[in-house]
Amino acid sequence: MNNLDRRQWLKAMGLTSAFIAFNGVEKLAASANSRVLPADGQPLRLNANENPFGPSKKVREAITKSFDEGCRYPFRVLNTFVEAIAEKEGVPTDHVVVTGGSTEGLHATGLVYGKDGGEVIAADPTFQALMRYAENFGAHIHRVPLDDQLTHDLNGMARRVTSKTRLIFICNPNNPTGTLLPSAALEDFIKSMDNKAVIFSDEAYYDFITEPDYPSMVKLVKQGRNVIVSKTFSKIYGLAGLRIGYLIARPDIADRLKKAVMANTNMYAIEAAKAALADDEFYKFSVAKNMEAKNYLYSLFDDLNLNYIKSHTNFVFFKTGRNINGLIDDMKNENVLIGRPFPPMYDWARISTGTIEESKLFGNALRKVMA
Repeated sequence: MNNLDRRQWLKAMGLTSAFIAFNGVEKLAASANSRVLPADGQPLRLNANENPFGPSKKVREAITKSFDEGCRYPFRVLNTFVEAIAEKEGVPTDHVVVTGGSTEGLHATGLVYGKDGGEVIAADPTFQALMRYAENFGAHIHRVPLDDQLTHDLNGMARRVTSKTRLIFICNPNNPTGTLLPSAALEDFIKSMDNKAVIFSDEAYYDFITEPDYPSMVKLVKQGRNVIVSKTFSKIYGLAGLRIGYLIARPDIADRLKKAVMANTNMYAIEAAKAALADDEFYKFSVAKNMEAKNYLYSLFDDLNLNYIKSHTNFVFFKTGRNINGLIDDMKNENVLIGRPFPPMYDWARISTGTIEESKLFGNALRKVMA
């Protein structure tokens, strides 16, 4: 499903739970694997924003069919995969950098732009993989607190730019808050700042955005801007364990990033990702089930009188009113794993959506520990 088709589908669904109500999910469920709750003694894993429904049946079939190719290096199939990504994103193949999960793309970028004292600007809190890796090579990180809406303070980030700034990192939607920048504000920021530093747009959760016309910043890559966009197969496609993602960037930037990539992907991950791209039914199923679980979590937090942020991702960030470390321990005692601390917001917690059954078990446990 290309980006245009996806947006048309979201608009047709009306961005409501009506799709669920009129049996749409049941019609799509045949493409997904049936999920069972963890075996006795095993915890509910709602701490890593994984899609519990994947890999889809079509993806599993593709992996199985590729077993005989396990003795081969993946270079041949990699080329066809790059072509598929290029078609999906509407760019030439020389704009595509395939990585062993999008985190490897973050690491490669952190190395290229952070080494030898390069400055990187990022929100705080946000996903830290790029910044922490860059620090290993001498980077200096300017962490700018989120604004009072818990989204990126673009003006504050702009004020931190110096002659040494090489990269501005934007995770949108943001992890852990689930907030989304207004598209016009983000585009204006990039266009005004990309002559001073490269802008990195981490779009790991882009597929969960419910605004039908919200653009990927790939559109600015196509305009020749100093922009890098990262995408992953870990979230909407349910392939976190296979480790495959990609970057989209102008060819001269892409070439620099390719030289820094160390964790290449493998034959099975490539075949899985190719099948996932073509599996529209599972894509729609995942979006709809995520909406269902989020709506349950919103109702739960309303009932418990806990503040939360409406999310554009497959997790929800909610205010606990107590220290997150203690809550993590108490929930673990109830056999539920929740998100790690995100300093300085120690009285907030992140919970992945999971299946609706898992979400309800989380709700029961939370009611108990918050009583």
